[in-house]
Amino acid sequence: MPNPKFYLGERPSVPDAIRYLVRRDEECRGEPETNGISEELEGGHSEGPAEANPGGRPVDFMSERPAAEEEKSREFESEWYRVETTDELFCEYDSTWETEEGPRGAGSRSNRPRTSASHKFDKFKNAARDMQNYRRGYPFGTRTNHWNKAVFDDMSNLKFYLGERPSVPDGVYIKDFHTSWKGQYDVLECVHTFIQWLFPLEEQGMNYEARTLTKAEIEEFLKNPVATANLLESYKLMLDFYGIKLSNEATGEVTRAPNWRARFKNLNRNTHNNLRITRILKCLGILGYRHYQAPLVHFFLEETLVHRELQNIKDSVLNYFMFAVLNRRERRNLIKFAYLNYEPKHEFVWCPQKIQAIWLSQLCPDHREMREHDLSHSAVSEYK
Repeated sequence: MPNPKFYLGERPSVPDAIRYLVRRDEECRGEPETNGISEELEGGHSEGPAEANPGGRPVDFMSERPAAEEEKSREFESEWYRVETTDELFCEYDSTWETEEGPRGAGSRSNRPRTSASHKFDKFKNAARDMQNYRRGYPFGTRTNHWNKAVFDDMSNLKFYLGERPSVPDGVYIKDFHTSWKGQYDVLECVHTFIQWLFPLEEQGMNYEARTLTKAEIEEFLKNPVATANLLESYKLMLDFYGIKLSNEATGEVTRAPNWRARFKNLNRNTHNNLRITRILKCLGILGYRHYQAPLVHFFLEETLVHRELQNIKDSVLNYFMFAVLNRRERRNLIKFAYLNYEPKHEFVWCPQKIQAIWLSQLCPDHREMREHDLSHSAVSEYK
């Protein structure tokens, strides 16, 4: 576990620091600043109902206390959730948390010993760069192909979704995907040139005959009820392929489908689907189904961390799926759910150490002395 003394400054002991971190601010500061980044979409959706909890009891203690729903909605407004850039698990590409500059000269990671947690953090940091670029509307650009601009601007994706043109190179129209391809699991697994048409993005995929979305195309797509309705059917098609069912079209809640065992086995074996799911989540976020992102990610977190299914996609769930969620508050709740259900906790690297200390205190309010001892022991064992 990263050394807690890193962000404690000159405070005399780990127990004192834990008490300092877990004390809740009585005055909330309101909505966090977005720093002018509208694409972060902070507060863009209301939080909706608590997620279902079928087949298990994940650690999600806030959702088990209905009286605390208002407190839950305001939880991350506390000043205690501001993190310093010197936190050992601070990632400059992750805009999930409000930040402030730490003391100069503190917290250099360059001399820390290499551990399994540090390798996980390096992988997270590499993924975070891509996911932040997506969340912010690609300010750093994307990979493009050899097609010229005139072809890019012909709104090929919108025309495809309106049934006016087929996909390339497969030559399949949108309605045929929804009818003829449904349940054809071998075809959906082995053909790699359709996913870029079903879930178009502003970034180039592996099918160089597919077209990237343009800003103008996104705007027209969102205005068209036929296009958005067809996108919903495409989402259902792929959910069925993964053994998942959309149980509530209003909220986006998903559950296991009757065929989940066989489909989970396929998903766990063929990990190229991790890239597909990341694409699907990104597409949902920009083409009208932003509120579907968090329920799908929550489903995968529960399957991987609680039910111990789909272990070969767990890294993608944590590094990519969580950080595709555009709504910052929902993203924070997902990260908290992940932390509460992740073991061993000293290897959790997907949020700053200060935030983890707060959540650890909330998780074990009746075992403060044991918690302080464990944290101290982890620090000593790693850095002695």
